[in-house]
Amino acid sequence: MVDVNTVLGPINAEQMGFTLTHEHIRESSAGVPYTYPDLLDHDDDVARGVSLLNEAYSEGVQTILNVTTLDLGRDMRLIQEVAEKVNLHIVPATGLWRDIPRHVGLGATVDQLSRAFIREIVKGIENTGIKAGVIKVATDVEHINEDGLTRPNELVLRSAARASLETGVPIATHTAALAKAGNYQMDIFEEEGADLSRVCIGHSNDTDDIDYLKNIMDRGCFLGMDRYPGNPEGLNWEKRTEVVKKLVDLGYVGQITLSHDFGGSRPALPENINRRSLNNPDGYCFIIRKVIPRLLDLGVTKDQITDMTVNAPRKLFGG
Repeated sequence: MVDVNTVLGPINAEQMGFTLTHEHIRESSAGVPYTYPDLLDHDDDVARGVSLLNEAYSEGVQTILNVTTLDLGRDMRLIQEVAEKVNLHIVPATGLWRDIPRHVGLGATVDQLSRAFIREIVKGIENTGIKAGVIKVATDVEHINEDGLTRPNELVLRSAARASLETGVPIATHTAALAKAGNYQMDIFEEEGADLSRVCIGHSNDTDDIDYLKNIMDRGCFLGMDRYPGNPEGLNWEKRTEVVKKLVDLGYVGQITLSHDFGGSRPALPENINRRSLNNPDGYCFIIRKVIPRLLDLGVTKDQITDMTVNAPRKLFGG
């Protein structure tokens, strides 16, 4: 049996149930929750997180992957307090997002950084004893140049691959799908010998390039269709859902995961406070309320819905 690290301790992968594979409880910036707590409202953020997550649980969600990393203002005090007041499982993350600390990007080796990730998986995060259950990494347009990837981004990807290979913990990524950033990530992971069946290439529903999406799954990865309802200036949620239907029809249902990349406000960006809430008033329930009914209307079966929301996430963790 495969164990999955959650905030309140390990569970068996078979207990994950309906899983959202790419979410956030709160985002800010590295160090802000501890150094400048007056910029945040801890109690309000706890209350909001508890309310939204219990609402999601009441509608069928059983597990979320909280992929907030150090550079996204990860606050284990907040995450632990929320976890103790909700009915669903929360899987915490190690890794790094787009804001790679300069000391790490310019001063660390791959082995040093991979050991840091492994320590958070094996021993715990921020001296809490809470062990990370997923490794989050990102590759966006600022990490791609004419020679390939920037050195700091390549460092993070290689470190994540080594940590995953040693611990068996899966990798969930942020990508710039329109720039086909997932291809760069998979190349690095393969060079490091990582098991691509433990990798979910995220934000893949920012594009409708079927060939690109098929290639990700043909190489063995899971596909994170995890930006719902998405950017209003890009593909709307109906078009994103039609892409999912095309991939299901092509036989890839067992490698597709669904999620929102929801997280409420981002206090470090005052001009964007609550932008995700305004764009998605359904929060963690949008997929259940809107996407799944639409998929059923398009001819996707209930068993295929279960494959994407229950079975694929479980298999990502080796269950």
